[in-house]
Amino acid sequence: MAKKALTNADYFKIYHAENPQIYETFKAFAFQLIAAGVSKLSSYLIFERMRWETLVTGNDGYKLNNNYRPYYSRLFMQDHPKFEGFFTLRLVAGERA
Repeated sequence: MAKKALTNADYFKIYHAENPQIYETFKAFAFQLIAAGVSKLSSYLIFERMRWETLVTGNDGYKLNNNYRPYYSRLFMQDHPKFEGFFTLRLVAGERA
C-alpha cells in the first residue's frame, strides 16, 4: 500500500512543532500592528518583517517558507477569535471552498 503524500498543512504542523519561536514572533508582530490600530492585514507583511529582523540581528537560525503563511494566519485567528478576520485569507491547496 502506498503512503499518502504529505500536504503543505502536514509540513506546516511538523515545522510549527519544531520551531515554536516562529509563531511567538508572528504573534508579537501581529499584536503590535493591532495595537497600532491596524484592522486588516496580510501575513505577507509580518513574514517580511520577520525576515528583516533576522537579517538585521544576524540571527538566521530559521528559514521562513511562504507556503506556511496562511497556516500562521489561520492559527492566530483560531487562537485569538477576537481577531477573526484580521488576516486576509485565500484558499490554499487542498482546502474546499
